[in-house]
Amino acid sequence: MDLLFIIGGLIVLVAGGNWLLKAAVGFSLRLNIPKVVIGMTVVSFATSTPELIVSVNSALNGSADLAFSNVIGSNIANLGLVLGITIFLSTISVEKSFYKTDWPAMILASLLLYVFVAFDGVLQRYEGVILFVSLIVFLVYLLKFKKNVVSDEIPEDGVTTPLYKDLIYMVLGGVALWGGSELLIKGAVNLAAMYNVSESVVGITIVSIGTSIPELAASIIAVIKKEKAISLGNLIGSNIFNILAVLGITSMIIPVKVTDARLLEMDIYWMLGISFVVLPLVFVPKFMKLGRREGLFLLATYFIFIYNIIKIIEY
Repeated sequence: MDLLFIIGGLIVLVAGGNWLLKAAVGFSLRLNIPKVVIGMTVVSFATSTPELIVSVNSALNGSADLAFSNVIGSNIANLGLVLGITIFLSTISVEKSFYKTDWPAMILASLLLYVFVAFDGVLQRYEGVILFVSLIVFLVYLLKFKKNVVSDEIPEDGVTTPLYKDLIYMVLGGVALWGGSELLIKGAVNLAAMYNVSESVVGITIVSIGTSIPELAASIIAVIKKEKAISLGNLIGSNIFNILAVLGITSMIIPVKVTDARLLEMDIYWMLGISFVVLPLVFVPKFMKLGRREGLFLLATYFIFIYNIIKIIEY
């Protein structure tokens, strides 16, 4: 039953995120907001909403480890699993913005998070404010200097949907996100208790993979249709939002206290490691391209990470 709660919660979360995204883009186009602004703000926030709702709800329910591990696990899954599968199926070209803005911003956000939690194990409210303000600064920089953005969710013709549909999508999305997060958290907490494992283990595996499903589905569909595949910049952007927006907002609402030592002694280093290793992969062996070999490497890295988690559970 708990597994059904988790699966059902993930399905409802994905649907809710998609509905909220449709509403957000519809309202933005109705207000004549430029597509570049929509892509860098509205779309990014909307696609990170499932992680945000799960993290906030988890923290409020006293499951801070679940909130923290969800973000750490999602960031590892985005690069190891989603990007690994994508470039294994189809080679992608990497834009110069990767090493000029995207990768440095992701590393800075990751290091900032590490500094905030590594020594006291708590993400305080003022630290959440710093994370969120850093996000605003980053977005202002992008909107001022970065002209191109990949946003498949934005209608090419700019035609807006009827107002009543946007309102329906917004209400359905909000209800689905909250209801899905309740189901997911209830199932995850009960499953952890049943098998006598920490909530962080469930969060960094099942929950984080589940909240990365939309990115994975979009990547595979793009490859099958031979359309513009999800770019490395999109996934890195998702990781930046997970840290600066999801954990930033969550800790502003309620401080996130990490009680599972493994999150700070192992998992956060895996997140930092896979974030760092993407840089040399972009330049070697093929310059500014990621293909099958790099995909195999990332997938192998991710499965080694999951294997280590499983070994810990068995132990």
